[in-house]
Amino acid sequence: MANLIDGKAVSAAVKAQVKAECEALKSEGVTVGLAVVIVGDNPASRVYVNNKKKACAEVGFESYEYALPEETTQQELLELVNRLNGDSKVNGILVQLPLPRHIDENAVINAISPVKDVDAFHPRNVGHIMIGDYSFLPCTPAGVMELIASTGVEVEGKNCVVIGRSNIVGKPMAMLLLHKNGTVTITHSRTKNLKEICAVADILVAAVGKAGFVTEDMIKPGAVVIDVGMNRNAEGKLCGDVDFEGCKEKAGYITPVPGGVGPMTIAMLMRNTLTAAKLQRK
Repeated sequence: MANLIDGKAVSAAVKAQVKAECEALKSEGVTVGLAVVIVGDNPASRVYVNNKKKACAEVGFESYEYALPEETTQQELLELVNRLNGDSKVNGILVQLPLPRHIDENAVINAISPVKDVDAFHPRNVGHIMIGDYSFLPCTPAGVMELIASTGVEVEGKNCVVIGRSNIVGKPMAMLLLHKNGTVTITHSRTKNLKEICAVADILVAAVGKAGFVTEDMIKPGAVVIDVGMNRNAEGKLCGDVDFEGCKEKAGYITPVPGGVGPMTIAMLMRNTLTAAKLQRK
């Protein structure tokens, strides 16, 4: 029976540390502020934005929400981002994705000042992550690394397999494991012999976006299994990319969905925003 990796507990510890540092800054007259921009009325995006505002309140940040209508033009959004870049009260800027189809997401990401890019999506920050000289890390991969660390399992020398190659999770996830001296394989929809590759992984990170994709026969006995997926099964129940019930008997450590990676993403956003405030202060 696998040990359950409790994302709620690990994220609470991260937020407690951020809160303590935030209070120390406040005693010196420094207030940390995060601006969140949402365009349109995507229900999932609204939930995420609300969760981020709640987390800001928990750790003592000021939260600035900019809720724009669906018909907002790209130019209007870019003008808002530019104003936030120049606002000293705002240490971090997060534009909630996805954006409406008529807006170029890359143009918006590129417009955010790299020192306020707390999602770490700006090409400059991505480049820093590639060479291992970074200030910010993408929130989900950074959260995964915290979860792996919480198990006590060392990444160094381990076979690490990442399923998925997105710019937000898969690619940076592979780089973070590599920086910790893991031997990393990135797999995807075109990978041949995927089952055999996964079955030798000491650490398996599933970020493919398909419910129950990873089955028990794809897991090495005793492996650390991290499930980044957030899907709905046929019954409409929230589930991950890993067949949890089938895999929990074979894995050494496993994350649940919900309650695994999800809470960590927002906790790491809080850490990035605090880091941004400290860098801007310097």
